[in-house]
Amino acid sequence: MCGITGGWWRDRPVNIEAHIASSLDKLKQRGPDDRGVTYAAAANGTLALGHTRLSIIDLSSAGHQPMHSPDRRYSIVFNGEIYNYRELRDELATQGYMFTSDSDTEVLLAAWQHWREMCLPRLEGMFAFVVHDSVEKSLACVRDAFGIKPFYYEQHRGRFLFSSELPALLQLREDKPEPDLQRCYDYLVNGDTESSTSSFVKNVKHLLPGHWLKVDLSSGSPYLAEQQCWWRPSVEESAHYSFEQAAEAIREQFLQNIRLHLRSDVPLGACLSGGIDSSAIVCAMRHVDPELPINTFSFVTPGFARSEEHWADRINKHVGAVSHKISASGADLARDLDRLVQAQGEPFGSTNIYAHYLVCERVRKEGITVTLEGQGADELLAGYVGYPGYRMLSLIERGDFIGAQRFALRWGEWPGRSYSLAWKNFARVALSERGYLMARKAFGAPLRPTWLNTNMMMDAGVKPVFNREIRQHNFKGRRVIEQQIYALQTRALPSLLRHGDRSSMQFSVESRLPFLTVPLANLLLSMPEHYLISANGETKSVFRAAMRGIVPDEVLYRKDKIGFEAPEEAWLMGQNSPVREWLRASHRIPFINQQALLDAFDAIAQGKAAFSWQVWRWVNFVRWYEQLGLV
Repeated sequence: MCGITGGWWRDRPVNIEAHIASSLDKLKQRGPDDRGVTYAAAANGTLALGHTRLSIIDLSSAGHQPMHSPDRRYSIVFNGEIYNYRELRDELATQGYMFTSDSDTEVLLAAWQHWREMCLPRLEGMFAFVVHDSVEKSLACVRDAFGIKPFYYEQHRGRFLFSSELPALLQLREDKPEPDLQRCYDYLVNGDTESSTSSFVKNVKHLLPGHWLKVDLSSGSPYLAEQQCWWRPSVEESAHYSFEQAAEAIREQFLQNIRLHLRSDVPLGACLSGGIDSSAIVCAMRHVDPELPINTFSFVTPGFARSEEHWADRINKHVGAVSHKISASGADLARDLDRLVQAQGEPFGSTNIYAHYLVCERVRKEGITVTLEGQGADELLAGYVGYPGYRMLSLIERGDFIGAQRFALRWGEWPGRSYSLAWKNFARVALSERGYLMARKAFGAPLRPTWLNTNMMMDAGVKPVFNREIRQHNFKGRRVIEQQIYALQTRALPSLLRHGDRSSMQFSVESRLPFLTVPLANLLLSMPEHYLISANGETKSVFRAAMRGIVPDEVLYRKDKIGFEAPEEAWLMGQNSPVREWLRASHRIPFINQQALLDAFDAIAQGKAAFSWQVWRWVNFVRWYEQLGLV
């Protein structure tokens, strides 16, 4: 796990070494064990490749980057892990490739040399990397299927820049950053952070999950081909398994994922919430390696009604793990706020991220370098509350109106649900655009809130809209799967992955996500929808069956599971005065109406309006805006 940075300049900056050094300094927490830089003349310009290393596999200097092919044609900087590198190395060895290290970077470079972009579907891992081809005079920039590892880039004024983090990329520039107003609007009003190629800074882009791009330098000016998709999940139902066969196939693939994710030359542990996903990981770790020392890390909130501490305790006892528990107060959040915002680099969704930040801090203090976590399972397994509106729409599109009615009844019998809530979910999915906007306004979420100067933003080209997912006509009857794919690569998961990456890397911890592999995703998304969410409303149904005998039944079949949630309202409203003081600084942001924002906050603080995640968005955005020097 590492940090990468660099770029190509048509006109070499006089202080390029200082810019690269500053950028690497911003990435030092991602790679505290080593750093390297290569400068080269390339296509009538200057190329710089920089790298900071967190040593996980092959701790020797043989894993140093930038790394070059034996003939020096190819050079690579790579952030991530290729879990199946041993199998790939054996295959490449049969093609005549020689290896001098046990590094997955060397295998990745040889794989690119041999197969070029066709190697990407063969890789099981998380990655963002750049390969320079000195003969073709090009850069290939690649991001993994789910976007677990970040990749920012900018093409502007005869230069192409890239980095693992936005603050590090900005160190490569001499001009002052400007906010991307559309992205600012999308976050402040809709809570959207990662659904497009745009970052929060004008002209700086994300490479999308499952995409790669080629930068052609041969003309002496960087030409970027359009981002090319190398993996997109299929919506088609192609797995012809019985339910029992499906459970067995999923069990086998998940255990194989765990085996691969346990490959490490440094100590590893697991994050444990007490839910099915993290419990399955911890129990599977014990299942595949009965002698493995297991350290688990759990965020707990004593007295919080939604705490799942006792479930985590049950799993720790079951596998014989050493348990580490972390908790925090609103005062702790106030103390750490600026460090947290700085670590993230861009605004983020909720204070749940603070809980994960503290867990990662504790992981490092305990001497653990790698953790396994359950991120992505809900999106792959139709978790959370089971996409009820989409499931009902699938049934209705298949002509099964009675099935949709029965599903609503049975889904509504679970704790925290109701029959009427099922139909409300369906209505939200089926609403026309006009109906959706009317509903938003009725529920107090207008697209033009009084605290935002939307007229000014519109004059600058901002569109005050919420971009709903577009349902494809040919996906009728597979609406749950369609929505899962949207959540995996567009709106939900990408933001969670960005948050997790920044929190873990802030403390030089590698966070591994064994649910997020292409083989498991392809398998799960090819299943009939009722395997994922049963006719009785049971979410993750086939995965629960797959984990029988590995995870205790009382955990697998509990009905009161909730998504992880930090006590955000208690934290923020318990710090009423500091929060209001933070928000007073919003007068420096030209597109925020300070008084209207303070009035909206005061109404919440006085109980005249309901608490919402909007409070955190205000706080987070104002602090980020100041930190980045945009004022």
